[in-house]
Amino acid sequence: MARIDPVRAAAARYDTATIALHWTTAILVGMLWIVGQTIDFWPRGPLRVDYRSSHVLLGTLLGVVIVVRLIWRATGGRRLADVEGPRVMAIAARAVHWTLYVLVSAVIVLGLLTAFAQGLNIFGLFSLPSFAPGNRNLAHTLFDLHSLGANAVLIIAGLHAAAALAHHYLLRDPTLRRMLPRRFAN
Repeated sequence: MARIDPVRAAAARYDTATIALHWTTAILVGMLWIVGQTIDFWPRGPLRVDYRSSHVLLGTLLGVVIVVRLIWRATGGRRLADVEGPRVMAIAARAVHWTLYVLVSAVIVLGLLTAFAQGLNIFGLFSLPSFAPGNRNLAHTLFDLHSLGANAVLIIAGLHAAAALAHHYLLRDPTLRRMLPRRFAN
């Protein structure tokens, strides 16, 4: 069995901050989608207000994580060479990553616009000021776009995950291991 050079293996991995930001983003996106899909399961009243408020709070947190992630990517994040293979795969990977950044950002903005258009009550503590009081059509349109975008993010993220698994199990290259925390990478 061939030994892996630890220096080369470390150089072929993303840095800890990039890995943490990636998985934090993935977990928040999953949680937000689940909460968004189940808000209406709760009876009207304080429980639903708190549940919806949690969605707004987590969405805002995701916005902060995305901003930090983009700043980190532009300033300190490790850039890895593409895994050997057809050039079209590297182009597709970059396109999917930037599509996810744009879509997630758009969904966050649409979510915040929806919350402000509706003047949502947050945890029963305060209500967001509505920029469109009485304009239910605008609030519904923003909500529909937010929901559509969230579903698109989930579909593209699912394809992204499927591609990582295909790299790992079919192509047997290190693509997936580069983004896994060290304890799971071996």
